[in-house]
Parts: sequence; structure tokens; C-alpha cells
Amino acid sequence: MKSLPQIDQTYMLDFLTGLLNIPSPTGFTEKAIDYTEQALRGFPFLSLSRTRKGALVAIWRGADSTAPRGVTAHVDTLGAMVKEIKSNGRLKLTRIGGFPWNTVEGEGCTVFTRAGDDIRGSLLLTKSSVHVYGSDVGETKRDDDSIEIRLDARTTSAEDTRALGIEVGDFVAFDPRVEIINGFVRSRHLDDKACVANIVAAVKAFNDAGLKPTQTTILHISNYEEVGHGAAVGFPADMAELLTVDMAAIGEGQTSDEFHATLCVKDSGGPYHYGMNEKLRTLADEYEIPYKIDIYPYYGSDGEAYWRAGGDVTVSLIGPGVDASHNYERTHTDALVATTQWIMAYLLAE
Repeated sequence: MKSLPQIDQTYMLDFLTGLLNIPSPTGFTEKAIDYTEQALRGFPFLSLSRTRKGALVAIWRGADSTAPRGVTAHVDTLGAMVKEIKSNGRLKLTRIGGFPWNTVEGEGCTVFTRAGDDIRGSLLLTKSSVHVYGSDVGETKRDDDSIEIRLDARTTSAEDTRALGIEVGDFVAFDPRVEIINGFVRSRHLDDKACVANIVAAVKAFNDAGLKPTQTTILHISNYEEVGHGAAVGFPADMAELLTVDMAAIGEGQTSDEFHATLCVKDSGGPYHYGMNEKLRTLADEYEIPYKIDIYPYYGSDGEAYWRAGGDVTVSLIGPGVDASHNYERTHTDALVATTQWIMAYLLAE
């Protein structure tokens, strides 16, 4: 069996926990990008920059540069924005990203004002009390009109709420509630912060082992994936391959689980590149990396965003198995380690 550099799992999980605890709904990602950039600044062989739309790009010089490679993951998450300040002082929202309201009902949240104040609240059904509304609580359709934020402030009117500094367009982040127990990592927004941690952990492992990638590699941490155009730009024209690292969705009819990395061979955008998929499978076999193969009918990725933007590269997608995707998610350290190993095997491949 071929060997790979040792992964600092404590470092990986500490970085992941820190990133999960930084609110970063799409459009409000600067602090999460800053956090990731600060970590990557610890590796002087990386040349760091930002795209105009705010993505983080790191150029990593390899042993050769005849066919540069890209590796991408995203820090932006699901979230919301204030759509309306209601007459009772509560907030009507518009969603950021694809999720049904019932997956965040009852969750704590934070509203971010222009003045820099963070105002806490809860996401609730407009008619939430069983003792008042009876069966309506269970039967009400969860949609933009039936979900609201109850602010943790004395407000009973739109005027009271505006006096707090809240306005239409303010961003709203849902509490991640991170917990690590028995090897499991449970949190909202493992999609896709887990994979950013995989990339950063792979870089650290190479640094600790004194290695460099076979080909010059562009690390791209995108910030608009959840709305479909995250990694559409930010890569050099001579790049030949793009490895997208994003969560693998678990459920009935799927092969993915929380303990393996997964190669996604097809999703809502169609098949990924067969030749590159085969290369990754061969690498996993050579390094004895535990993996699954899967297909996701309701899923898209940054690799496809780059293809749709005209990127002339081969694209594949791998990632750790994540249970309850776009809900209160969970994965296991085994899947995080396997995904990091797969990234490293790819970086070392001829």
C-alpha cells in the first residue's frame, strides 16, 4: 500500500469548529473567508488573493506546472435575509439557498444590522402555540408567509424593531450548534465547511511532511455556491482539472454513509468526467482509502458552475458523507479523514 502524510486530526477539527461557529450565509461570508485565509497564511508556500466577488484563491507551486489543477470547496451556507418588518415587530424572511422552512423551525438565529449589532431571535411558526391554535400548529404549511423571527428584544411594532437598527435586507444566520462526540461531528453547515477543513488539513499535512503537489494547484474557497455560481470564476485559463470537494448526501437509496468519503458520479447537472472519476477510484484503491460511489438527483456543485461558465477542464466531485443534508447535519471523523486522504492522493498523483 502507498503511504500518505499524517493528518493532524486535532488541527482539522479545531479549524472546522471555528469555521462552523462563524456565520456565513451566502452574501455575508467575509469573516469566514478571513478565518480561512488566516489559517492558510501559516503556509508561506501559498500565494493568496481574493477574487472581486470575494472568493479566496491560493496558488500552490508544484513540482511541475504543465497541467495545473484546481481544488475547490465553499464557505457560504444556507441562511436568510429580512424581507419585511411586520406590524407586530416580528420579521418575515426570504431564504438564501435551497431548504424547506421546517428544517430550521425552532432554531436560534442572529440578525446582522448595518450598524454592526447582532440581534438574537428564534425562527417560529406565526401560529406556534398549541395551546392557542391547536391542530393548526401541525397542519399549517411552512412557507415564507407562515415563518417569522421572534426577536429577543422588547418590540411590538415595526417602529420598535427599526429602532433596533434592523432593516429590510439584513442578513440572518441560523445557529450551527456544533458538537463533537464519539467521533461524530454534529452541526448545521457541514455543507460545505467540513470540506474546507479537509483542504486546509491536507495543506498542513503536506507542510509537516515537507511535500509539494505534483502539479501547481489552485485552491479555491468559494462564497456563492449555495446560489449556484460560486466557483464560476477565479481559475487560470491553463488549468486542466478541477477537484470539487463537497458533502455526500445520505438517505434511502444512497450508498453514501457517515464513515466514508464518496465519489459523486452524477447529480442534477449530469455526469461528472468519467476519466477523472476513474483516476480518483484508482488512487483510492492504491492508497486503501475507504470510499463509496453515489448519485444525487437534487444536488449541484461548484464544479458544474465552472463548467457552465465555460471552464474547459475535467471535473470530479468527492466529499465526506453527511447525514440530514441542508438540515441539522452530522458526519464522522472517519469520513473527514478519508476525504482529506483522497485530496492528498490526488495532489501527489502523476
